[in-house]
Amino acid sequence: MALWDRIKESASQMQTQLVAKKNDLKSGAFRDASMAMCALVAAADGTVDPSERQRVAQLIATNEVLQNFPADDLRRRFEQNLDKLTADFAFGKVSVLQEVAKAKKKPAEARAVVQIGIVIGGADGDFDKDEQAVVREACYALDLPPHEFDL
Repeated sequence: MALWDRIKESASQMQTQLVAKKNDLKSGAFRDASMAMCALVAAADGTVDPSERQRVAQLIATNEVLQNFPADDLRRRFEQNLDKLTADFAFGKVSVLQEVAKAKKKPAEARAVVQIGIVIGGADGDFDKDEQAVVREACYALDLPPHEFDL
């Protein structure tokens, strides 16, 4: 199986798992951590292009799990995290990873945050090494083993 197909299949499996847990993913910690994760992945290469913003906006609007929260609120949180990352990536990443870490008290939420990162990273068909690296760092912030997610 080609790498591209494996990425698509993995992202699809992650989305299926997220939907199965939808009713467990309603906390503020999950909301904040998932938007921080989206910003981390979008800015993984140090820049944020309009297509990355569009992918996250589309995820916010269409993802069943994220529909537990008002879309405007999610978008605002995503943009706040992006602002931190674009102002100073290294310093902003520390702050954004602290947001991600909010979900570590509940293992189901922590795993779901990582899964959202993989879904966003794979949305363009290229879950590149920069994106994988920030999702791996998020795993550490959440006390999850990256190999559980093939990272």
